[in-house]
Amino acid sequence: MGSQLILRKADFFPRVGQAVAVADRYPQNVFAEHTHEFCELVLVWRGNGLHILNDRPYRITRGDLFYIRAQDKHSYASVNDLVLQNIIYCPDRLTLNLDWAGHIPGLSGEEWTPHWRLGSTGMTQARQVITQLEQESIKTDALANNMAEVLFAQLVMTLTRHRFAADNLAATSSEALLDKLITALTGSLNRTFMLERFCDQEQCSERALRQQFRAQTGMTINNYLRQLRICHAQYLLQHTELLVGEVSTRCGFEDSNYFSVVFTRETGMTPSQWRQRRNEAAQEGPVLR
Repeated sequence: MGSQLILRKADFFPRVGQAVAVADRYPQNVFAEHTHEFCELVLVWRGNGLHILNDRPYRITRGDLFYIRAQDKHSYASVNDLVLQNIIYCPDRLTLNLDWAGHIPGLSGEEWTPHWRLGSTGMTQARQVITQLEQESIKTDALANNMAEVLFAQLVMTLTRHRFAADNLAATSSEALLDKLITALTGSLNRTFMLERFCDQEQCSERALRQQFRAQTGMTINNYLRQLRICHAQYLLQHTELLVGEVSTRCGFEDSNYFSVVFTRETGMTPSQWRQRRNEAAQEGPVLR
C-alpha cells in the first residue's frame, strides 16, 4: 500500500503553538484519503459530496457536522458545489480549564458518534462564532491565541447545544422545513418515503420544497435519498455478513434486482463485487474503526 497522506500542523497553523484555526473550503474539491497531526470539526454549509470517514461513506450536504480525530482517515469524492469549513485544533495546546472531552465526541478515545446534524438555528449561531474565530486566529497580538481559544470554547458549546442525531426527527420540531426534510429522509433508509405525505403533514408546497432542496444541496430529493441508501448499503456490505437481498431490504429497496441495478449504476460494481473488493482491500492493511 502507498504511504498515508498526513496533514501537518506546520502547514495549517500560522503561529507556533497556536491551538485553533479555521480552514475554509469554498468550495471543497475532491481530496485524497488522509490523516492529520491535529483534530478538526467539519461543518457543511451547502452543496453535496461523498465523505468517506474510516472506510464508511456519508453523503453529506447542508447541516452535516463531523468530529474528526487526528488518527481518523477520511477523504472527499463526488463533490458538487460543496462548501464547508474545517475548524482545526490541537488538543494538547488548549489551555482553558474546560471539559473539552465532555463536549467533543471521541476526544478521549472512547466510542464516539462522529456524524451529527445542525438545524438552521444552530448553523446561524455557529457561523457567527466561526466568523469571529477566523478573524481572531489570523491576528498576531499577544492575546490572539487566548481570544481564539475562548471563541473555540463558545463554538464547542454551541454545537453541543444544537447538534442532534442525523435521523432524530423529533429534534427538528422547531427547525426550518428543510432541516425536517433532510432528517426525515435520513430516518427512512429502510422504508418508503412519501414526499406528498410529508408535505401534507407540514402543510407546505411540494413544488416549492423541491426547488428549495435543490437550491441548497445541488441534488433532487430522490437523488439524495438514493445516495443515502447506497452509502448505507456499502456500509452493510463491508461490515456485516448479510446477504445482498437482506441488504437491499434494509436499504429501502423492495426488489433486490432493482437494488443491484441501482448500486451498479452508482458505484460501477455489483454489490457482490463491491463487497469482495472491500474485503480484499481490508486484508492488505489495518482498517481504522
